[in-house]
Amino acid sequence: MEQSQSLRSLFLSAKEGKSVLESRGDTNTAAYRDDVNATIAKFQECQRQISILSLFSSNESLDDVSSGDLQYMTLEYHLAELIQRGPSADRQSVLQRALEQYEKFLTRLDEYELLSKRDRKLFETYMANPSAFTLAPVNDAATRRDTKVRRFREEKELKQKLEYLARNEARLQSDTDATRELYLSELQLYTHQTFQALDLLVQELSMLSAMRNAPIPEPSQVPQNDNRQRSNLGGANYSDRLDPSISQLLGGRNGPLLNSKGRPMQPFTLLDRRSQLQQGVFRSGHNLPTMTIEEYLDEEHRRGNVLQGGEQSGIIAEIDEDDLDKADEETMKARAWDEYVEANPRGSGNTLNRG
Repeated sequence: MEQSQSLRSLFLSAKEGKSVLESRGDTNTAAYRDDVNATIAKFQECQRQISILSLFSSNESLDDVSSGDLQYMTLEYHLAELIQRGPSADRQSVLQRALEQYEKFLTRLDEYELLSKRDRKLFETYMANPSAFTLAPVNDAATRRDTKVRRFREEKELKQKLEYLARNEARLQSDTDATRELYLSELQLYTHQTFQALDLLVQELSMLSAMRNAPIPEPSQVPQNDNRQRSNLGGANYSDRLDPSISQLLGGRNGPLLNSKGRPMQPFTLLDRRSQLQQGVFRSGHNLPTMTIEEYLDEEHRRGNVLQGGEQSGIIAEIDEDDLDKADEETMKARAWDEYVEANPRGSGNTLNRG
């Protein structure tokens, strides 16, 4: 009886410690890692005491297990969740350890026939090929989305049921059947979450394995269709930078200015780079005009690109009414034209159509 009481208090202390860890935000600190390891050690001590007390056996049925001992069936589930939070340089080994605890949890439930028909089928699928287990095909987005929605609703219903059963704590202490129903509902919820965790862990293990087994290309190997090779930019001065260097921004040349002996390798001018960069900060993103329209036309005239002569404007100037000489000249032109028209009627020169 004394050992059983010690197991119960240790198990409750470990669950409380796990609950506190789940709400903490300092997951990258040494103190958090130490608390995770301490909580894992408590659950492992519970495992040792359960083994000594022989609380569970594959030869028993669910009716042989007392209501108070049902809560210890969740121990491996809690351990699997904590192991994933623990520190380790090898993420793959952490995931494998977590999977082992999930498997132990489901195996014990299967022995006591606590898995539903659908969960038992999922467990058999997992055990047949753990590395390929999935709740829905990865390449079928619609099916996977529907599966997630359905399982989310199921998990929500299980949580609501569990909250309802745990609401009256005094009744649980006096009613054995209520306590038993509470622990069985808790096992259902954890079973549901375990299969979701298996799906995610298997996917992560697959990605880690693919990254580890991916071939590493040799630095000397360059693809034949590499743009750097075609454009002859793969030399010593080639850079993958999308933005130009400061020397390019300032109009300078690529390459070092001085050789190893300190002699100049190319002409250069000492400038105040900081002031030049500052001046270029607020300049326009497009090229601005360098001359006015008048300057441009003058330059075109100078180059001879503008036609000269003729009525340049294309518009006949109006006659000044005060200029009598000009008016008489225009009148004489009009009279001469009228006399010419009278002397040469329209069509008089066309001799081809005459009979």
